Amino acid sequence: MLTVSLGTVIWTTIAFSVIFFLLAKFAWKPILAMISEREQSIENALNEAKKAKEEMANLKSDNEALLREARAQRDSMLQEAKEIKERVIAEAKDKAKEEAERILASTNAEIENQKKAAMAELKNQVGRLSVDIAEKLLRQQLENKQQQDALLNTLLQEAKLN
Repeated sequence: MLTVSLGTVIWTTIAFSVIFFLLAKFAWKPILAMISEREQSIENALNEAKKAKEEMANLKSDNEALLREARAQRDSMLQEAKEIKERVIAEAKDKAKEEAERILASTNAEIENQKKAAMAELKNQVGRLSVDIAEKLLRQQLENKQQQDALLNTLLQEAKLN
């Protein structure tokens, strides 16, 4: 069994008191200073983290604003490009239509000129054919001198009436 003697208790108390006094005199202040310093550094780190978090939030909102602005500019540019494209297409259609109308008018005029030339040529050919046929008919019918004189008199009388 264990028995406690009074001497051991006194010497233990004295040793404890001396160690406590030495710790209080030399170790307690540096330990408290270290703890205080550590506490201060943790607090500073937390403050810096909070500031960093706030800066990140600000940057995020700035980035979102820039992103919205960039999207708005992109949409504006796309709309402008679409309008330019439509305007260019409309101008090209108008120019093509004008060119087609000009070509059609030119072609119609050319066709009309060729038609008139063909009609004139046809009239000339018909006239020549008619004269040739009439000449051949007259030669055949007017083989004798009496028939020629009678026809000549008739033609002269008709010419004077007109």
